[in-house]
Amino acid sequence: MKALIDQKVYECSGQAYHAMSDEELLMAYRTEEDRVAFEELVKRYERELYNYLRHYLGNAELAEDVFQTTFFLIHQKRGLYEEGRAFRPWLYRIATNQAIDAKRRNKRHSAISLDAQTLYDENSQNLYAAQLAGDETDPGETMLDMERGHQVRDAVEQLPETLRQVLYLVYFQGLKYREAAETLGIPFGTIKSRLNCAIKKLQLVLAKAV
Repeated sequence: MKALIDQKVYECSGQAYHAMSDEELLMAYRTEEDRVAFEELVKRYERELYNYLRHYLGNAELAEDVFQTTFFLIHQKRGLYEEGRAFRPWLYRIATNQAIDAKRRNKRHSAISLDAQTLYDENSQNLYAAQLAGDETDPGETMLDMERGHQVRDAVEQLPETLRQVLYLVYFQGLKYREAAETLGIPFGTIKSRLNCAIKKLQLVLAKAV
């Protein structure tokens, strides 16, 4: 009977954590050392953040290391988290900074792993097409009919780091412009201008590849 009651309590507790926002979970961990709340945060972002890092780094093993480091830093910096601040951009800012550091430490950052190629398959092409069709991204409309997964991948890798960052955050991860701006610590307008610049450069590179 006790085991059954404990199981019911656990299930109810899990449902309660599931209903909490990211910010509420982090505050619960910060103020009450609630490890279950922290575990829920890790679980929520496990696939999403790892895929972003694998995409950004082009290396599955390195992405795993940076993912682990990112949440270790979330644990360490929880006392610095400002109540009311959006958690997702804060998380991505830490992850992006760690990814940049990892690339600097790793001379293989220019190589594209086979693992990363899966992020540019047909689904990725559809994602780019859907995102680039939005009202805010007029310069990219001509990419809608492009079915060049490998060419797009190679073209993205030729972009400057600052432009790739914005593409990854907005088009791959689906961050809003303001979230991406907060993540990178740059003005909202700079996000839009970098996106436009990135799309134009991609078009030029892909046009030469025809």
